[in-house]
Amino acid sequence: MPKGKKKVKLTEEQKIHQEEQKMLLQIEMKRKKEEILMQYLKDKHAKEEKFTKLNNLIINDRWRGILREIKGKEIKSDIVVLKNTFDRIVDQKDEIFKALLVDIEEAEEQYIMALSSHLENIDRFIELQKERLQNFQLEYDKDLCIVKEEFDKEREKMLTMYGAEMNDLADIMYAMEQHFIEKEMKAKSDFDNLKDEVRNKNLEEKHSLRVSLESKVEHLWMLFNQTKAHYHETTEERKEAFEKLKKKDAKSSEEIEKQMRKVQRIAEQIGNLKVKMAYNAKVNEEKNRKLREEKDKMRFVLQGMKIEMNKLRTMEFEKLTRLALESNDAISKLTRQRDKGVKILKLFERCRKLETEREKVLPFYPDTIKPEEIEKAWLDDHNPCNKNLQKMMDEYKPLTNFWKRFNKVLLDKRVLIMEHELLARDNEKLRYLLKQYLDGISVSSDVLSQTNPLFIVHNSRTIANALDLNDPRVKKKSKALVSQEAALIVKNILT
Repeated sequence: MPKGKKKVKLTEEQKIHQEEQKMLLQIEMKRKKEEILMQYLKDKHAKEEKFTKLNNLIINDRWRGILREIKGKEIKSDIVVLKNTFDRIVDQKDEIFKALLVDIEEAEEQYIMALSSHLENIDRFIELQKERLQNFQLEYDKDLCIVKEEFDKEREKMLTMYGAEMNDLADIMYAMEQHFIEKEMKAKSDFDNLKDEVRNKNLEEKHSLRVSLESKVEHLWMLFNQTKAHYHETTEERKEAFEKLKKKDAKSSEEIEKQMRKVQRIAEQIGNLKVKMAYNAKVNEEKNRKLREEKDKMRFVLQGMKIEMNKLRTMEFEKLTRLALESNDAISKLTRQRDKGVKILKLFERCRKLETEREKVLPFYPDTIKPEEIEKAWLDDHNPCNKNLQKMMDEYKPLTNFWKRFNKVLLDKRVLIMEHELLARDNEKLRYLLKQYLDGISVSSDVLSQTNPLFIVHNSRTIANALDLNDPRVKKKSKALVSQEAALIVKNILT
């Protein structure tokens, strides 16, 4: 506009139009500033992410080296600990070997002593067996002597009886022979007397009759010859039969005599056998009576033994049943114990890998009981009222080291739980601070709707007033860019 020209007054419509143009211009400028600010924040956020990735890579690379060194040191320390542990285990094994050698020597000495004692016992048993055999031999000799004496007595008795019977038979035979001799002599004398009488009488009659008979004899001789001839004719067969019967009679007489002698001998044997049978019957009756008594006793004993055996069989069957049930229970319990032991060993192997160096070197921590407490415990132990309690404590005393490890693990667990809770709270705080930081450096509808310490949006203030585009901090710097990590910012905030 020229200097000399006066200022023209504007009408109301022009003023309104001018005000509207100014407002539109301001709105356009505000929109451009918002676009510039949004573009600036987007570029800054992209660069921040780029530098964050780059710094993460650099830090990770450096951390890898640091972690390698730390891991190498840890491995070296683990190797040292393992070496110490191995040396300690080797020393323990050496001590165990030495103890085992000592035990072997003691066992050999005990074996030698036991062997000598066993040999002495065997010699003693052999001597006892010899004495027992000698006693049996003496008893056998005594029984043999008794049996021999009884046999000799019985033999002498039988010989005496046989001699007496033979003497009786000899006396009887002698008496019979004397009787028959006397009878034969008497008969012979009678026969001789009768023979003399008959001969004398016959001589007289013969002399008297000779005369009378001579005539008759002639007549009779004739008749005799006739009769003889007739007799020979008629009795020839009967004569032959008579001769045969005569011979048979002689044989029968001899046979009868033999049979009579045999019958007499058999009768003698029968008498002896009857006597012997009567004696044996008496002896056997006595033996049978004793055997029946022993049989009754043995039957009574056998019945008692059967009853006892049935009772024992029932008891043994019950014991066997109970033993089978208890063995099955024991097998199941042992199986559970074995599974529990395998589980414990596996857990021990897993826990062994997680042990610290101190735990590997000193598996059991020393007692923390004070001397006053020890003295008080000693007085309590020697108190007569606490004998049962002390006995119970002595039974569980071998589990002291186990309870030490268990209590230590329990305390470590409680400490880890508390530390986990503390770390969880710290993690929540860090998450909250990190969220605040990220909300401060990022722009979104959620962030703009919330309170932001780095970016304030107010209705009464415009973006132009809040942000000066000519501010050097707003201008882009292509060369000197400074990037920071969120973790570093959070660390600075915490410190």
